[in-house]
Amino acid sequence: MALPFLPGNSPNKQLGKQRFHKSQQFEYSNGLPMLVGFEKPGIGGELLVGQRIKPKYSVYPKGQGRDIPSWVAFDKQVLCFEAFFQEAVPEAQHETYRIRKCKIYFHLEDDTVQVVEPEYKNSGIPQGILIRRQRVPLPPPNDDQFYHIYHFNINQQMVLYSRTFTMTNCDSFTRNFLTKLGVRLNNPATVPDDPYSRHREEIEKNMKPLRPYERRDTLKQFLEHDHKVLRFNCLWDETENMLGDPRELILHYYLGDDTVEILEIIPSNSGRDTVPKFLRRGKLPKHSVQMRQPGQITDRTVLNVIAPTSQEQRYILDNLKTGAVHDEFYEDCDLTLGGEVNVWGRRVILTDCDNFTKDYYRSKYGIEDFTPVVYKVPPAPKPPRHVPPYNGFGSEEDSLSFCQSLLPKPPQKDFHKFMERSDDCSVLNFCAKMVTTDPFDRDRMFTISFFLCDDSICMFETPQKNSGMLTGKFLQRGRVKKPGQELFKSEMSEYFKAQDLYVGATLSFSGMHFQVLDADEYTLNYMEQHAEEFPKANVGNVLSKLRSLPEEKQSEIRKFLTLSDPSNTGFISYESFRGLLTGLDCGLSEHEVLVLGRSFSEREQPEADVGLMLAVAQDFLKKKPFEEFPDLDKAFTSRDLQKTGRLSTKETRTICKGFHLPLPEKLLGGLLSKFADGDEIDYHAFLAGINWIEHLAPTVMPEDTLKFDVNARSGAAWATGKNVDYSSLLRDVFSFPSNSGDPTATTTT
Repeated sequence: MALPFLPGNSPNKQLGKQRFHKSQQFEYSNGLPMLVGFEKPGIGGELLVGQRIKPKYSVYPKGQGRDIPSWVAFDKQVLCFEAFFQEAVPEAQHETYRIRKCKIYFHLEDDTVQVVEPEYKNSGIPQGILIRRQRVPLPPPNDDQFYHIYHFNINQQMVLYSRTFTMTNCDSFTRNFLTKLGVRLNNPATVPDDPYSRHREEIEKNMKPLRPYERRDTLKQFLEHDHKVLRFNCLWDETENMLGDPRELILHYYLGDDTVEILEIIPSNSGRDTVPKFLRRGKLPKHSVQMRQPGQITDRTVLNVIAPTSQEQRYILDNLKTGAVHDEFYEDCDLTLGGEVNVWGRRVILTDCDNFTKDYYRSKYGIEDFTPVVYKVPPAPKPPRHVPPYNGFGSEEDSLSFCQSLLPKPPQKDFHKFMERSDDCSVLNFCAKMVTTDPFDRDRMFTISFFLCDDSICMFETPQKNSGMLTGKFLQRGRVKKPGQELFKSEMSEYFKAQDLYVGATLSFSGMHFQVLDADEYTLNYMEQHAEEFPKANVGNVLSKLRSLPEEKQSEIRKFLTLSDPSNTGFISYESFRGLLTGLDCGLSEHEVLVLGRSFSEREQPEADVGLMLAVAQDFLKKKPFEEFPDLDKAFTSRDLQKTGRLSTKETRTICKGFHLPLPEKLLGGLLSKFADGDEIDYHAFLAGINWIEHLAPTVMPEDTLKFDVNARSGAAWATGKNVDYSSLLRDVFSFPSNSGDPTATTTT
């Protein structure tokens, strides 16, 4: 019974519906407006009456398993099927149809299909890719759908663009994949015979001879020994002939193809023409005395079969090789040192070989004796070239160059040494006094500067009050000869080197004697860091000298050291230590005593004032000038993620280096250590201290700036080491234990 058409009695399809949009009917295709509403659904996405939407994708892969796209899950995974199709051949004499084999590839990532036919030689038909990779629609009336994975199976037919393919088999991956999906695979099918292909095979089979050609496969030898060459030094003794002489040759044996090449070593002024090769590369026969004619040596021979003149001549292969010429060629086993090689009638002796050849024969044949053959008298020693003595004109190096060549060249300097030590810091400074009996010159002080880049020396006299002397440059910079050498001689003169300058040394410049009294801190540090170049600054050599002293002398040194320390603290002053070693005549120079005292010294670093360090830092920043304090503050704040106002010392130093803060490394490190609280630094206080624009510090003196300058040199080299730890010296050198009892007690052995 039908209900009356009243409100509430009729079903409303719009109840619960939320989408009421209308599909877009017009779109742009290639820049042109087109009507595309034939395939669009109705209002709210609902299909119209009789409308069917063409699916965009197949039923596989489904949204099962991991939630990843199919192009990721099935990337580079392809199903491969073997198939064939039958093609009709009209108007042909030998065939009516043709069976063409191909392979069908199904790409799992996007359900695309590709059909490829293998290419056959002389087929006469276009082969290769028959169907490019694409999604193939099903045959009508289901042409609005595409092939998916469940459409594929072996021993069945499928239509691809009106061409029927029969799938016969598949590979192991395809079989396993379809089996896991639950697809029951059919039994493999066989490909029917192609009459024309069988006819072509019979023709090609008849064209092949009953006895195959002989083939020598040398590819393995080429691949294993390509670019490997044995090298021998050879001798061809031609003295038996008129105007003949021994000729040196080089024999190259190529292991890749057993060929030989010979080159000739033509000495200078021999009167012979220079030729590229003595024997071009090729196989070298052992017993041939003359060259073979072209065609006389072949790999195979044929016999002529007698036939009537009306017919074509026929030939057969000579199985017995009755007319073949057999020649023996040289191989690697025939080449030994001292052996002879017949080079087209020339007797060549192998005299020597290179290291690769020796290793080759040692590993392959076990030969260990590679004694070279001596075939010529060793060259006579060249007579010494006596250099005439120096005549006094120019420098000795320049005069020597005129004796070595007709076209003299200027003397060459050590460029590498100059570039390594050409900076301003590579200068050793020493303090010296004049050694003389004149009371006026006895108190004159000099500064000796030795330049490591070119071993030159210059001297300046230190000004003194009321001395009455004109101070300044005393010796022009240049290389200084050592005294006691003859002026006019053939040998080169000896000059002062860096090893000749040390504390306590006596030097003679231009007939005046000077004694080295002291050196600055940079010089002492440089000599100690390069102890292998300066024996006087080598602590190991000094300790070896002390260990070599007799036992009585060692006991005496221990006794005097303990007496100099009544409080038994283990430390004595350097003056007492120096006087002891100098008075006991231990064989140590003044510089060696200084180095020993510096090695076992107690160094006290004076505490620097923070206010002075900030004033010096502002002075450096003001002179540059550096005004990027706001940007520096922003950089510190951006690195401070927790907004605590503190950063690590490493990060603070990195930011300062990034802004190229013009402060010496010593001064920057001292300031960071002063503002450091553990491993963190209050960067706000650090910036406020060095900001010379907002917080200007008082003016500093030049000597205060020099304390923190990296290039500044200390005038007193021994100011930082005053006390010597003699207990460590006794323990390390003489193996004496520290004496805590009677200081006058001695040890006897």
